Amino acid sequence: MVDQIRRAMPGSRAAAGKLRAYDEAVGQLGGELGRAPSPAEISARLGCTAAQLREIEAGRISVGSIDESYNESDLAFADDSPDPFEALAAMDDRARLVAAMEQLPQRLQLVLQLNFVEELNLTEIAEVLDVSVPRVHQLRAQALAKLRTMLEEPA
Repeated sequence: MVDQIRRAMPGSRAAAGKLRAYDEAVGQLGGELGRAPSPAEISARLGCTAAQLREIEAGRISVGSIDESYNESDLAFADDSPDPFEALAAMDDRARLVAAMEQLPQRLQLVLQLNFVEELNLTEIAEVLDVSVPRVHQLRAQALAKLRTMLEEPA
């Protein structure tokens, strides 16, 4: 039983011999055919089944310690998901912003909503509120200044 396990292990002499034969077959067939050989052609050259061919190819796969393989700059280890701490901080910031906006007068809330949520420009906001563009600019600046003051206070 132990001999069977040793023969099947990727690092064994038998497995290394099969890999050498595989590489030679692929090289010879590539030269003869002028293209990359198919798995069926390789298994025919080696005189093995498709399942045995997959076992030979799997012998190239090695398992190692992640500590030895890990590299901060390797894109294989990259993760696009947000950092959990940053996500929590953003949720806390968002909650503080909502609470601060609720303390603003209705008119200033409306100006901010039209500008940042509805994405209207100052001219369009002026038409909605029936005021001049400079007045919208003043209201927006006033709302942002009040928000900044409220958010700078300790939580």
